[in-house]
Amino acid sequence: MNEAANIQTANGGALAFTTTHWSVVLEAQGETPAAQKALEILCRSYWRPLYGFARRQGLIREEAQDLVQEFFASLLEHRNLDTVRREKGRLRSYLLVSLKRFIASERHRASGVKRYESGAHIPLDELLESEAADFELAETLSADQLYERRWALATLEQVLARLESEY
Repeated sequence: MNEAANIQTANGGALAFTTTHWSVVLEAQGETPAAQKALEILCRSYWRPLYGFARRQGLIREEAQDLVQEFFASLLEHRNLDTVRREKGRLRSYLLVSLKRFIASERHRASGVKRYESGAHIPLDELLESEAADFELAETLSADQLYERRWALATLEQVLARLESEY
């Protein structure tokens, strides 16, 4: 059984912790139901850190939500995860650089072209619950520092959920 199949939601939808996401990334590169599940895991794991980065870039709540959803939609549509390899570096670094480029591209496009609707968004409303407190605490952090903080907090949430389910 591969690692992506071993990652199950535990107690209210929290993701079980895994020390690496590379097997999930590799699983997500396919066309199977397991690949779809792996894509969902990746999106849920990285949505908060990417959203926090977008907010720190000066976007209002709704704009940041839309932008991150569009980013993931574009990532999936263009199958960008198919080219990601462990030896090239960390997935979170790849996603951050990709988001920075996406934001720059969107700003450039928005300055000259009317925005368009791209399709279905992944429902992640429950991820926004702790948003206000997180941003009050992180007002002095740079966007990069906020991204790293959010990534670490998401990892800790996964660990705590696993511990709670095991004990």
